[in-house]
Amino acid sequence: MGNVTSNVAAKFAFFPPDPPTYDVCREDDGRLVLPGVSADKNMDVHLLETKGGNQIVATFWKHPFARFTLLYSHGNAADLGQMHDLFIELRAHLRVNIMSYDYSGYGASSGKPSEFNTYYDIEAVYNCLKEYYEVKQEDLILYGQSVGSGPTLHLGSRLQKLRGVVLHSAILSGLRVLYPVKMTFWFDIYKGTNDDIVDFSHGKRLWELAKEKYDPLWVKGGGHCNLETYPEYIKHLGKFMNELEKASITKPAKQLTSDPSIDLKHNKCLRWKKGSNSN
Repeated sequence: MGNVTSNVAAKFAFFPPDPPTYDVCREDDGRLVLPGVSADKNMDVHLLETKGGNQIVATFWKHPFARFTLLYSHGNAADLGQMHDLFIELRAHLRVNIMSYDYSGYGASSGKPSEFNTYYDIEAVYNCLKEYYEVKQEDLILYGQSVGSGPTLHLGSRLQKLRGVVLHSAILSGLRVLYPVKMTFWFDIYKGTNDDIVDFSHGKRLWELAKEKYDPLWVKGGGHCNLETYPEYIKHLGKFMNELEKASITKPAKQLTSDPSIDLKHNKCLRWKKGSNSN
């Protein structure tokens, strides 16, 4: 019964673009590329296997002098083909690497979207960052927009030495987006100002629940999908990154040798070569 109800809830919660806005192709040299996306020698494309048995697409946007890496979980009704301009801008202005991905069933990622698949998806992406790019927790910032706040908080709750977390138009739970309920129901998903999709109260309450707070940004007149167009958005993010950089110098986080809560065995970072692949 629970699985059936969860599948029904997923139909109301996830809206992947149909058809997807991009595809993944392999060049003669074995590299994976996104046709139609402007060529960028500092952007890698990966296909990752998840614990749920799906293959998801991830892109890593490198900055030559990055101070941190941003793991970006995008919002609903979007896929990677629509995000590259934003990633280029964020990379340049914030001086960070950006790793983003499409959830199962979004873009060119296989499978169907569900709450648990998003958890498996972000775990696979994190393991790729750690194994392939050797990104440490203390140099990682999680960024979750809208429905992406669910997997972001899932991973964040398991990594105790993260540098920071950014929640953008975040949701308290899937059901609370639809109805003003105050209690948590067993069939809900993602339990845990002028936005006409997710009420402003969701972000406010999540900020109140945070143990280590940073000054929030409540964009006056900002909607659910247009906060990036406001000048104060990038300015506030830049200020946040500067504060994190100062904190990393004065109080560096302790390095963890392992993350026992995340099963590495089932999450493989595939680097494709011509005619073959290797872990």
